[in-house]
Amino acid sequence: MNDHKIREIVIVGGGTAGWMAAAAFSRLLDREVGIALVESDEIGTVGVGEATIPPLVAFNNMVGIDEDEFLAATQGTFKLGIEFVDWGDVGERYFHPFGPHGQDFRGVHFHQLYLREGRRRTLPDISEWSMSGRAASLGRFARPGPDARLPLSQLAYAFHFDAGLYARFLRGRAERDGVKRHEGRIVETELDAESGHVRSVSLADGRRVAGDLFIDCSGFRALLLEEKLATGYEDWSRWLPCDRAVAVPTALPGPPEPFTRATARASGWQWRIPLQHRMGNGLVYAGAYLDKAAAERLLLSHLEAEPLAEPRHLAFTAGRRRLAWNRNVVSLGLSSGFVEPLESTSIHLIQSGIAKLLALFPDRRFDPVERDEYNRQMREVYEDVRDFVILHYKATRRSDSDFWAYCRSMDIPHTLAARLDLWRSKGRVFREGHELFGTASWVAVLLGQGVVPREPEPAADALDPTMIADALDKMRLSYLRMAEHMPPHADFIARACPAGASAPG
Repeated sequence: MNDHKIREIVIVGGGTAGWMAAAAFSRLLDREVGIALVESDEIGTVGVGEATIPPLVAFNNMVGIDEDEFLAATQGTFKLGIEFVDWGDVGERYFHPFGPHGQDFRGVHFHQLYLREGRRRTLPDISEWSMSGRAASLGRFARPGPDARLPLSQLAYAFHFDAGLYARFLRGRAERDGVKRHEGRIVETELDAESGHVRSVSLADGRRVAGDLFIDCSGFRALLLEEKLATGYEDWSRWLPCDRAVAVPTALPGPPEPFTRATARASGWQWRIPLQHRMGNGLVYAGAYLDKAAAERLLLSHLEAEPLAEPRHLAFTAGRRRLAWNRNVVSLGLSSGFVEPLESTSIHLIQSGIAKLLALFPDRRFDPVERDEYNRQMREVYEDVRDFVILHYKATRRSDSDFWAYCRSMDIPHTLAARLDLWRSKGRVFREGHELFGTASWVAVLLGQGVVPREPEPAADALDPTMIADALDKMRLSYLRMAEHMPPHADFIARACPAGASAPG
């Protein structure tokens, strides 16, 4: 028996981060570990967006969530990627699909075949060689089963859902699995005099909640990690200048499309996220270039239907805590950092933090080796997401506003600069060891925003051009034919996971 075993976990804060952690820990840790969650109805949650990326499918499976039940409970729809409008230049659009482009040939990446053939003739957007991209363009969806064959097996998907309903759904599961919820506002945090570790939090009504391991899910405030432990914050606003957002829901103007849309505006960008019961809309912008009132007017002027609520404003600073794990406190969600919502990574960063903590789960001795490795891994995840999001701003040719002029000319992290140099030389992308945004994602954004390599890849040049042209044409046709046989997205939802459907027995 391990006498140093963690006996009590205290999660500070609810919302998406808190209840994702509670649902995972209660399902995957030893039943002898007590789990408490403290949240206050007095304190609203920010909500970390309504769009996700494919790894959430694995998280739901890991914690035993039935996908159709979850989508029905959260008014969810499917997401096959993101359509980007006006990012390379005004009047341009491209699609970042989930999953791969085409099929590699003789060890040569598909995008190199596409680039080579594109020098011989004009080709359509590379998303036409993507199963997810082709289905999205036709408004279709089908869930690939475990025995699916090409090209359907290449379809990857994520979800749009109501973040508040998702937290409620997870709360129900977590409480059934033994998580104890404490309602109340935290007024004091007690530290151990010798170790400096958090020993307990005290609520306004006098209750004290003690624990061995604390999970800070208290949002931007970072009640434990920052306010109590003074961990520090790494500011990334010089690369990601957007620091404000305004959001408003509207009625659905038509059947929900299976993709998110991100439209670049003069001082930021606008999101459009279709759920079953409404459309989520918002404007992310830089306060240095646009004031709050003007931002609200701009968003309202571009809505497709009447607002269903008053606009909600949010301020943030892109960056991350210098340590995600400090002493006996691990941060998740907004308390850990915030890149910005462009590629829908907020929920994935929560999921990644949970998975890495489970893999490096401590005992009450809190070995620094485990803590340091967790911090190293989370730093790499955040920085990789940061670089991918910065790419969208840097790789623009827009010159119609001071905001875009700044983005186009700004210095960028050396890690991103090195990737861009490799790409511009011969179209090379190296993504080994990275859990998110693989080669296909980088290719979609780079080509979509007009960043084309100077020279071809020699290995692609060595292949027979007639054979490659024929292979590309056949692949493209196979994706189209498969997409045409899929049901419309709205029809699939109506059959599989309509909102209000009863949970499976």
